[in-house]
Amino acid sequence: MPITVLAETRLIEIAAPFVFLVCWIGYWAFADQLQLGNRSLMRRMHEYRRAWLMQMLVRDNRIVDIQVVQVLVQNVSFFASSAILIVGGFVAVLGASEQARAIVAEIPFAEDPSSLIWDLKILLLIVIFVYAFFKFTWSLRLFNYVAILIGAAPAGRSPDTIAMAEQIAVVADRASDHFNRAMRAFYFGLAALAWFIQSWLFILVSVLVVVIIYRREYRSAVLTVLGPVGRSIPGAPEEG
Repeated sequence: MPITVLAETRLIEIAAPFVFLVCWIGYWAFADQLQLGNRSLMRRMHEYRRAWLMQMLVRDNRIVDIQVVQVLVQNVSFFASSAILIVGGFVAVLGASEQARAIVAEIPFAEDPSSLIWDLKILLLIVIFVYAFFKFTWSLRLFNYVAILIGAAPAGRSPDTIAMAEQIAVVADRASDHFNRAMRAFYFGLAALAWFIQSWLFILVSVLVVVIIYRREYRSAVLTVLGPVGRSIPGAPEEG
């Protein structure tokens, strides 16, 4: 009997990260690759970014527009700094595995994994937050490009300036997409912490994270307030 239980425990310890990856990659495919996310809050915010940049064209003084970009840059910078600090913390834990395992062992109902499984748990978290760091830093660079493009955009509304505003909106949209994916990594990184307690809890929290992200991007109260994708934005300038 103990051997059977041990075998089942080992199996679920191995299966848990695969379920985790299926949840993360599956949601990424659903929302970002299969074009099933076009009714999301992110798509609606793209329409507002476009409206903002169209308004930018008729402003001679663009200090307000640059300040908006600065706020976005500050937010991204905060999370990028947090990600690299988290990575450093987990690298330190990897070098002090025995002490860390002793602390986790004091948690009620916590698993006592092998050294290999323990190291894999730490490495998974390191990979997740390194991925988030690279996403945040690329988003940061793209928002910096948005500031430069806003400064370079000529004043007035004409076919050429409207086309340039559309280009800036695309760059801003890509920056926001990378920021959004990095935030997903933070959510899934928090889910991965549950693996230190129980593998079945890791699976449960991974599924729960997918539900939470889906609700926030497709069923949130904010999306209801802003209206569905495609609805006209009050005060937005007409093309032409």
